[in-house]
Amino acid sequence: MSKKRGLSLDEKREKILQIFYDSQDFFLLKELEKLGPKKGVITQSVKDVVQSLVDDDLVSKDKIGTSVYFWSLPSCAGNQLRDVYRKLDSDLQSCKKKHAELVEQCAALKKGREDSDEREEALAELSAIEMKYNELKRKLLKLRMGQQTDGQVGITDDFDYLELQPIPVGSAVVQTPEVSPTAI
Repeated sequence: MSKKRGLSLDEKREKILQIFYDSQDFFLLKELEKLGPKKGVITQSVKDVVQSLVDDDLVSKDKIGTSVYFWSLPSCAGNQLRDVYRKLDSDLQSCKKKHAELVEQCAALKKGREDSDEREEALAELSAIEMKYNELKRKLLKLRMGQQTDGQVGITDDFDYLELQPIPVGSAVVQTPEVSPTAI
């Protein structure tokens, strides 16, 4: 006993398109619902299949008066495929061009960043300066929090606050605190 298997959506779409291509005529939905079962597409699914073909621009639809007509010609499908091909080809060319520009930009950014002793020393110095900066920033934050609680933790009015003085290091200027003797 063999079970009949229903058609997939793609198979139904092909069958309905074949109706259009074979006759090269215009159809009302009712006519398509009568022709669908002859091609193996059940009547209840013809409307959905035709609508999916319309959504994908494989079948054209136009309302004339109170009737809605559907049609599709083989030449229209070929033209649509050629248009899609041209668009995809132009997208591919623009993506290739963009890729080449990005590769050039990446190479240009890598120039001057080659590993060398001088660069390693500069990076180590930068790291040390950043660590010192962060340490001083934490100390300053602690001092400021102490200011908010003046009198509660034993900070007196004669307390001197940190004053940051610029110290040149290489080509960068780093702020370091100058601590007065009374602040210690």
